[in-house]
Amino acid sequence: MAPAKPAQNATSHLPEDYDALISDVLPYYSSFHQETLNFVKSLPSIPKVWMDAGCGTGSLVNKAIGDFPDTKFLLLDPSEGMLNQAREKLTSCPAERLEFLRASPTQEFSQKLEEQPDVITAIQCHHYLSREGRAEATRVCYKLLKEGGAYITFENIRPLTEEGITIGKRYWGNFQLTRGRSEEEVGKHLERFDTEYFPLTVEEHLELLRETGFKIVELFWYSYMQAGFYCIK
Repeated sequence: MAPAKPAQNATSHLPEDYDALISDVLPYYSSFHQETLNFVKSLPSIPKVWMDAGCGTGSLVNKAIGDFPDTKFLLLDPSEGMLNQAREKLTSCPAERLEFLRASPTQEFSQKLEEQPDVITAIQCHHYLSREGRAEATRVCYKLLKEGGAYITFENIRPLTEEGITIGKRYWGNFQLTRGRSEEEVGKHLERFDTEYFPLTVEEHLELLRETGFKIVELFWYSYMQAGFYCIK
């Protein structure tokens, strides 16, 4: 594992480029959002407050707000540029159902919330952190969450063996090539593994989530080198 410890969540794409590029980089990216919505619909009650950490340009909230008409959404991102893009994307949504939180990395978030969220999502936003930073970001989400609330996160995943990492990168790279990315673009992206983002194995994720204190911890999605987990406080 590389020793670098980035200070905060980061992205290699500018906010205005993000939506156009992310689906060419991450296989099934739209499914991350859809499966999150499907899971939240399966909870015993509809969330009153839903916080999206690392909200990016607001794509998940833009999809969720129509499916959950009685839910208020809190949007958090470390990038003010991303939050501005989200504001623009969500201009047609009722203002009383949205609250844009001050720009902050999840692990440094300290703004006081009027109500505890019933759901917190963190979709592809914490894998840029060191192990310590990711653990702190998870603890912050746990503390913010209402008792019995759900935490849902998707992250890049480390295969279990060095050979698996090599094959996984080739597998992921081939997907990007089919989406029209050049060999050079794909190579530069895959070089970020363990240098700009620091993936954990599935078991390491499960262990981290259990150690944080969640009473239920489950893997519910896995594709290529990404996985989705849900937890209940």
